[in-house]
Amino acid sequence: RITTDEATNTVTIADTGIGMTKDEMVSNLGTIARSGSKAFVKAMQSKEQAESSDDVDPFGQGIIGKFGVGFYSGFMVADKVDVRTKSAGQISRDGDDIEPTDDDAIVWESEGAGKYSISALSSNIRQDRGTSVVLHLKPELDQYSNESTIEAILKKYSNFVGFPIYLNGKLVNTIDAIWLQEPKTVTEDKHSAFYKYISNGYDEPLDTIHFRVDAPLDIKALFYIPSFHSEKYGMGRMEPGVSLYSRKVLIEAKSPHILPDWCRFIKGVVDSEDLPLSISREKPQDTALVGKMRKALTRKILNTLSKMMKKDTTKYKEEFYKEYNFFLKEGVCQDHESQEPLSKLLYFETSKGMSGELTSLNEYISRCPPEQKDIYYLFAPSRELALQSPYMEGFSDSSREVIFLYTAIDDFVMANLKKFEGRNLISADKSEADFSKSDDDKDGKDEDKDADSSSTGNKLTSAEAKEFCTWFSNSLESKVSTCKTTNRLTSSPAVVTDSESGAMRRMMRIVETQDGGTGAMPLPKQTVEINPDHDIIVGIHRLKEADPVLAQVLAEQVMDNCLVAAGLLDDGRSMLPRLNDLMLCVVKSSVDKNEGTQVEEEKSAEEPKAELIMEDGVDTPEESKGYEGIQDAEVTKEDDVKDKK
Repeated sequence: RITTDEATNTVTIADTGIGMTKDEMVSNLGTIARSGSKAFVKAMQSKEQAESSDDVDPFGQGIIGKFGVGFYSGFMVADKVDVRTKSAGQISRDGDDIEPTDDDAIVWESEGAGKYSISALSSNIRQDRGTSVVLHLKPELDQYSNESTIEAILKKYSNFVGFPIYLNGKLVNTIDAIWLQEPKTVTEDKHSAFYKYISNGYDEPLDTIHFRVDAPLDIKALFYIPSFHSEKYGMGRMEPGVSLYSRKVLIEAKSPHILPDWCRFIKGVVDSEDLPLSISREKPQDTALVGKMRKALTRKILNTLSKMMKKDTTKYKEEFYKEYNFFLKEGVCQDHESQEPLSKLLYFETSKGMSGELTSLNEYISRCPPEQKDIYYLFAPSRELALQSPYMEGFSDSSREVIFLYTAIDDFVMANLKKFEGRNLISADKSEADFSKSDDDKDGKDEDKDADSSSTGNKLTSAEAKEFCTWFSNSLESKVSTCKTTNRLTSSPAVVTDSESGAMRRMMRIVETQDGGTGAMPLPKQTVEINPDHDIIVGIHRLKEADPVLAQVLAEQVMDNCLVAAGLLDDGRSMLPRLNDLMLCVVKSSVDKNEGTQVEEEKSAEEPKAELIMEDGVDTPEESKGYEGIQDAEVTKEDDVKDKK
């Protein structure tokens, strides 16, 4: 029973136990930092050696907080401590009975300065059997004499202890420690009420994980997966949601040690009696044991998610994965011990699926043709842009499935995972991507390609392609490291390959800007692969001799187009002057062509007028004459008539 008194600035903690005699007071309270726990355990061990015992706790492992330094911590908040007690009697010599006594109540008083006094308690103060500890609080700590402050502390640390705690006559600990009960006996209503209490939420849990394990530690755990998380609403990074208890007493609230950081969306409690605690009772002392417990708990969570994925795929995809996929991907990047099981829980869209249709990596592998040894992925802002990407052309021709990634975290996942089930994860923009086709596909594609080439006649020979690559590299020396031909393209003139990830580059720019930098990161020289059959490449090859300035401008635009497709162009506004110049050339060329056509039409329309004024039997005037030409023709005609006469 706890009583607060703001008028006297005191807190009184009382029990109804057996109390203490004067000798017991001297023994237990007369020595500061006396290890009563150690003495108690030693006595219990001696008793265990003397006779067999069926006590479930023969060595007193559950006596944390009952003796020793904990009592003297009262002087941290109080400038004086009174211990009032009335003994029920003395323990008999055999230790089995209590011999009653008629001793009056006594009081132990100390200001924590190394001295204490024991005297009879004033008759004006009531003390029944048991002990009362009165803390005379320091003036600057008077908030602890406030009832609401003490109530908050009790509910945080002692809400689940096995005996009732009363504060100013009101029962405080009203919630059961349901994690210690058999999982099958706990009803959904109890789970719902307990989840809302520990999470301060109003929703119902999406799933419940309630289990006990004996190895490597004795662990009783109760976890909840909420129906939603708060990080997506811009409320900042969540704190860990699982607290550590020992025998229903809170040891560490929202502990960051017992689960990996990616599991911070999990709410619940873990109770273990095997963890040695620090002297402050606020954190576990043995980090090796904590590590073992962490592995066991993480493995249980992963097994539960894997089971949900296989047995209730719809719930996993539409409810859990839709809400928490970011945390799983974060775990792949950070928790290398759990990387493999986490990768099996991931889902992505692919080039062969419909929009919104998700596929796991195992499902992707099951659909791979026998000759495909790798897993391919492509990063793009959206599905539409991914399908239109020039990097997809080779995969479409070879009927290879490609995983689509839409967020920066997806790109980080693939970069950290590297392999899955022995298959390399390869970005579609890498030059080592295999575009080999089956024999039937290869024959069909080659026939179509030959037909297209013969109909247009636009194709560079090997020598011309080599010459163009050399010219292209020299013309864009500051941007291009290597230029070569490729057969991966059909409708695009060129691409860059083996480049850095565009998503990672943007992420690095953001980080640099946050650190006070300008965000300007020089782009390294790129490897360019050209399509020697494309009309643009063929046309630039012809223009580089006829109009080298225009050819240079077009080459620069082709290069920037490649960077845009790869997501590497930091600022597209740099292309605007060049695009304006190219549009101006197109407009002028089109206008000149139209004017020339109009002049030809006018000439053709005036030719019959010249014929009308000619006399019979005389030759027609010269063609392609305008109005003046027509007059010249008439003069010539008159002269010819005179000569004939």
